[in-house]
Amino acid sequence: MTSNDRYLARGPRVGIRPFTAADREEFTARARESAELHRSWLFPPVTDDAYDSYFQRLQEPVREGFLICEHETGRIAGFLTINNIVHGGFRCGAIGYGGFAHAAGRGLMSEGLRLVLHHAFEVLGLHRLEANIQPGNAQSIALVKRAGFRLEGFSPDFLFIDGAWRDHERWAITSEMVHEGTA
Repeated sequence: MTSNDRYLARGPRVGIRPFTAADREEFTARARESAELHRSWLFPPVTDDAYDSYFQRLQEPVREGFLICEHETGRIAGFLTINNIVHGGFRCGAIGYGGFAHAAGRGLMSEGLRLVLHHAFEVLGLHRLEANIQPGNAQSIALVKRAGFRLEGFSPDFLFIDGAWRDHERWAITSEMVHEGTA
């Protein structure tokens, strides 16, 4: 999709927009092309049925899903979801994300993450976002560091991924950190 009117926010090279059912073919193709990049860290949907199930989960009120798309081509460069959204006094969520192989190393995910942070804090009214990252995932840790997240802790056996319970580092950012310019 190359239509700019669907973007929730735009940066110099990418825009963010919601997932749609029509994104299935491109998203699953990009996920299959990126299997080596993602291996052992995450497993985005690579089949039509898996995408349809994933897309349905993104419709739940405790989730928000964003595609990060290149302006020039409209191609999907990556994705970011905010999960387990809690409002009220907590106003937080946990993010998950992945960049696709054709976009790796180009800074597009960093730009997209900054757009999502501003959307989450300004539009959705959240106060805090967490990213739980396996300690060996250097690219993911570098992404959140660039965005201004702080390391807050270590959670052993935190998530069941690829057949085993995996340790994770807990990184977080608050709306104040973004507004103070640390992000």
